[in-house]
Amino acid sequence: MELKVTPTALAEVLLIEPRVFGDERGFFFESWNERSFADAGITARFVQDNHSRSSKGVLRGLHYQIGQPQGKLVRVVAGEIFDVVVDIRRSSPSFGKITTQRLDSDSKKLLWVPEGFAHGFCVVSDYAEVLYKTTDFYAPEHERSIAWDDPDLAIHWPLDGPPALSAKDRQGVSLRDAQVYP
Repeated sequence: MELKVTPTALAEVLLIEPRVFGDERGFFFESWNERSFADAGITARFVQDNHSRSSKGVLRGLHYQIGQPQGKLVRVVAGEIFDVVVDIRRSSPSFGKITTQRLDSDSKKLLWVPEGFAHGFCVVSDYAEVLYKTTDFYAPEHERSIAWDDPDLAIHWPLDGPPALSAKDRQGVSLRDAQVYP
């Protein structure tokens, strides 16, 4: 499996383009191959797969788990999202910096979000289905949320109006008040 791996504005967050084989019948590609990803520097062990479907204007995030950090391999299988990753490792030179990517089902690109980062997205198509593998199990007691509209982060979400948020995401705190990684 051939992968094109491109660092984002946050060097550890990687945009991955798998080799896609397509013809008049459709397409095929490997969305995960342990050996190929290890050759690209991603040696994660995944323990859980998650699948979400959201309507246009839904914003999920910015999520992370403080006690059981999760690395995430994110891909879109239907529609398009605007994906946001924030470095929340206080000792990092890029602490508080963000990177954004548009991910869609047509390009088949994946995004590797290592442990130590908060992650979120908003749906920009009529709907989107997002699959992501995680390196640790979901642990609600460790889950935290940074406010999507934190003025210090100044994220320019491509929304036509106020986002549709979960109750949890409406309770997100600013990065300066958040519990973060050392």
